[in-house]
Amino acid sequence: MSVFMGLRVILFYLLLSTSAVLWAIPMILIGAFLPYRLRFKLVLQCWCRLAVWLARTVVGINYRVTGLENIPDQPGVILANHQSTWETFFLQLVFAPQTQLIKKELLYVPFFGWAFALMKPIAINRSKARSSLQQLNRIGGQRLREGLWVLVFPEGTRVAPGEPIRFSRGGAALACANNAPIVPVAHNAGEFWPRRGWGKRPGTVQVHIGPAIHPKGQDPRSIVEAHKQAENWVQQTMLEIQQR
Repeated sequence: MSVFMGLRVILFYLLLSTSAVLWAIPMILIGAFLPYRLRFKLVLQCWCRLAVWLARTVVGINYRVTGLENIPDQPGVILANHQSTWETFFLQLVFAPQTQLIKKELLYVPFFGWAFALMKPIAINRSKARSSLQQLNRIGGQRLREGLWVLVFPEGTRVAPGEPIRFSRGGAALACANNAPIVPVAHNAGEFWPRRGWGKRPGTVQVHIGPAIHPKGQDPRSIVEAHKQAENWVQQTMLEIQQR
């Protein structure tokens, strides 16, 4: 990374962290008193929009989206591959209103985590797999019934570009249990915003939204089928992105 790019990255993080503090304090004070849809727009979407704008303007991370026409009217479960922090910001702008499955440690991050706690997250302890799955099914089902999208990164952690994609079945099970559509998403954000370190490089993130997958039932076979459809679509789409 060049010295000039390094300075741009430092500026980006200074602006992002400062905005997080300035944005979070009033949101913490007033967010709980707002209806959820308005709260989502003010507490989360506005700041995520700023974060994506800063990434594009300061460090040159642009994006191109295809498949917006595939998003159904009925809120469902978003199953996206996870490579960086960028997609956690960007997907808030595409699927709204939403909540997401997160590790509970994020809620302890000063300012950002405190404000994020207002967004009805499904905060789990990843070291307790069984209770985490039960929590996803119980709270995720409630969120879907409230008309919210549920964002799940079924790899469980960020995976570097080019590494094999392996999805857990929790998101598919949630969709099947609630007869909700699954929308698969594939992207290559990790090529420009790596999962480790502070380095960034300019480029265009390719974001592909796949056709909705409609569960055929709630039985284990239906869950496996929906899970494999989503995983296979993301795997194939990632191969196509890498070959371009």
